[in-house]
Amino acid sequence: MTDKIIIAIDGFASTGKSTLAKRLAKHLNYIYVDSGSMYRAITYYALTNNYLPFNDTNLSDFSKKLPSIKLNFVFNSNLGYSEIFLNGNNVEKEIRSIEVSNHVSSVATVSFIRKHMVNLQKEISLNKGVVMDGRDIGSVVFPNAELKLFLNASAEVRAKRRHSEYIKQNVNVDYSEVLNNLKTRDLDDSNRHDSPLIVANDAIEIDNSFMTINEQLIFVKNILKDKFNL
Repeated sequence: MTDKIIIAIDGFASTGKSTLAKRLAKHLNYIYVDSGSMYRAITYYALTNNYLPFNDTNLSDFSKKLPSIKLNFVFNSNLGYSEIFLNGNNVEKEIRSIEVSNHVSSVATVSFIRKHMVNLQKEISLNKGVVMDGRDIGSVVFPNAELKLFLNASAEVRAKRRHSEYIKQNVNVDYSEVLNNLKTRDLDDSNRHDSPLIVANDAIEIDNSFMTINEQLIFVKNILKDKFNL
């Protein structure tokens, strides 16, 4: 079997979903889509346009505004993967802030926002050859994906990873704040009414608490070779 497939990667925050997905997409020459960045971009838009916190009035207005918000991915040849653009502007850096992180889970629980995002994500996969990561990719967006992975790691390990990323970006934030943010997001993601974070029945679960990215990549490459001859 050599036909292109869809690879769905789900998991908790800061489990390295995007890093693995980018490496796999590059290895296979597939399109990479970071679904989480779509929710982050919508959150960033809501923050910068004073919609948050949502209430009955502004949420109604936001539902009318949502269809006109333009999200698209543009391939960056220097980086080797696509970056997200919001209404024509590259917002990759802005959407990674702690402020966006503190609000993205609550935005993602809004039913009409999730439905809109899922529709956009499904359109991307029409020709297959896609690696997409997120929270509900294998369970909701691509329930028939040929390969589903679910990444996990302890909250403490994930917090250390995210905290290190902030330090490298010269963002002054305490480790405890990052850990609390992750634990809150875990609860929100797992308990939301629409598309909760779950391990799909046919997903391969990977605990990467003590695995390097290269070890994870080798593990998945072996699966691709054995199951799909890729």
